[in-house]
Amino acid sequence: MPYLDFVQDLHRRTARDYIGRVTAHDKAECAALAGRFGEEYWDGPRHLGYGGYRYDGRWRPVADRMAAHYGLKAGDRVLDVGCGKGFLLYELAQAVPGLEIAGLDISGYAIAHAKEEVRPHLVQGTASDLPWPDRSFDFVVSLTALHNLFLPDLWRALGELERVAKGGRYLSVEAYRDEKEKANLLYWQLTCRAFHTPAEWEWLFAKAGYTGDFGFIYFE
Repeated sequence: MPYLDFVQDLHRRTARDYIGRVTAHDKAECAALAGRFGEEYWDGPRHLGYGGYRYDGRWRPVADRMAAHYGLKAGDRVLDVGCGKGFLLYELAQAVPGLEIAGLDISGYAIAHAKEEVRPHLVQGTASDLPWPDRSFDFVVSLTALHNLFLPDLWRALGELERVAKGGRYLSVEAYRDEKEKANLLYWQLTCRAFHTPAEWEWLFAKAGYTGDFGFIYFE
C-alpha cells in the first residue's frame, strides 16, 4: 500500500485566498449549497465550489502517468469513483485507446454535464455501494472524493474499492500535516467530512482492508 503522488502538482497551480473564503461570504450557507453537488457547486460562483468546472486538458498528464505506472492496455476495464464530469476518464481513454471505462458520481448534475464522449459510461450513485460485481475492474481510481463521506460510509467505500478491483487501485484524499495546513483545509473546504493526518488516514485504510495505493492533497 505505497504512497504515490499523481495530483499535488496540479493542485498547487490554483491560487487560494484562505481567509477570504471565510470572511467574504457566509461559509455555512456556502457549504450547505455546495453539499448538494448541483449546479452551484460545479458551475456557480467560486465561493460555492469550482467556479465553473470545464474541460481544459489539465488531467492528461495525470492520466499518462497513471496509465504508465499501472501498465494499462487496450481491453482493460477502468472505474473512476467520484468521477465528476468524467475528465480523467476521458484522458485515460485518450492515453490508452481501447480502454473500457466506467464512472460513478453522487452528482446527477455532473453526469448530465459530463464530457460527451464519456457520459454514456457514467452512473449516479454512492461510493459506499458500488453497482458492480466483485473483481470487475483492472484499475480503480478515486480522486479527492472519499473525504466527503462521514466515517461509516467512508469505511464501506474503502471496502467497495477493494471489492470491485482485480488489479491496481489508487485514491487521493485531503489531509493535513501541521496546524497551518489544518487551518487552511478547514477554511477552504466546503464538502469535506473527514479531516485526518496522513498517519490517521493510513490507519483507516489498513483497518478498512484497503490495500491499494494512495496519495494526499495538502493545502500548503
